[in-house]
Amino acid sequence: MKLVRGLLSAAWLALISGFSCEALADLEDGKLKVFVSNYPLAYFAERIGGHRVAVSLPVPAGEDPAFWRPDPEAISRMQKADLIALNGADYEKWLNRVSLPRLKQVDTSAGFKAAYIRIENAVTHSHGPGGEHSHDGIAFTTWLDLAQAGKQAEALALGVIRKRPELKAVFLENLSGLQADLKVLDDELLKLGEAKKNQPLLGSHPVYQYLARRYGLNLKSVHWEPNEMPPAAEWVALDETLIRHPARTMIWEAQPSPEIAARLKEKGVSSAVLDPCAQRPEQGDFLSVMQANIANLESTP
Repeated sequence: MKLVRGLLSAAWLALISGFSCEALADLEDGKLKVFVSNYPLAYFAERIGGHRVAVSLPVPAGEDPAFWRPDPEAISRMQKADLIALNGADYEKWLNRVSLPRLKQVDTSAGFKAAYIRIENAVTHSHGPGGEHSHDGIAFTTWLDLAQAGKQAEALALGVIRKRPELKAVFLENLSGLQADLKVLDDELLKLGEAKKNQPLLGSHPVYQYLARRYGLNLKSVHWEPNEMPPAAEWVALDETLIRHPARTMIWEAQPSPEIAARLKEKGVSSAVLDPCAQRPEQGDFLSVMQANIANLESTP
């Protein structure tokens, strides 16, 4: 009888609060509701919280979370969450335009703020649903330094523990397992970086700053999209870059079109995918994508 009364109370609360069916389900199952702004944080939250958390990444599939803007419904749901995990490093450019409870927010990269990389002379360009944008300000793909990723996971875990202190031991044990997995990847990349430290590389997009710094990669980036043939001026600029920086590989966030890959090949430049994994992958998870990235980087000439 108590259970029935509890469910009726929850339903009434949902009715008068305008909760969605999904929110009502979260309310009934008692899970800690965690909103995250990108997939790496979703993966960390799921590993740390397990079945005790309901993790929501509100960014539609196919959209880059770095340039997503929340609509009123997403803002409303974030306001009702127990915890809002943010990447920080200027990743959530919408944050100053919305009203979210500060006590629910966790800036997972704030602990290494002094190590942020500032981007100078960024170029404005346009691609995807986010439209025109630039990569100026602070480099935000902080998690591609796997040591920093481990610190972000720890900050997220502390936020979860703050909300469910009675489960501290469980969350810390799960964090330890996650950080061990990240350490394995970090060690592999350190060895790979040492082996390739004198090898010039090209990046198709300015998103690999922390990867290059942590692992000592000799990387220069252009502003190309995998499915958009660069204009003639970009190819001329690439030829000039290759004189000073004779790279034989360009790394991409996704597989480039066959036409772009073939034209690069004519210049002696092969293509390799190094997916930042900001969005939830269609297959696998954060670890498997990073393992594939390492294998792709290992195979570069």
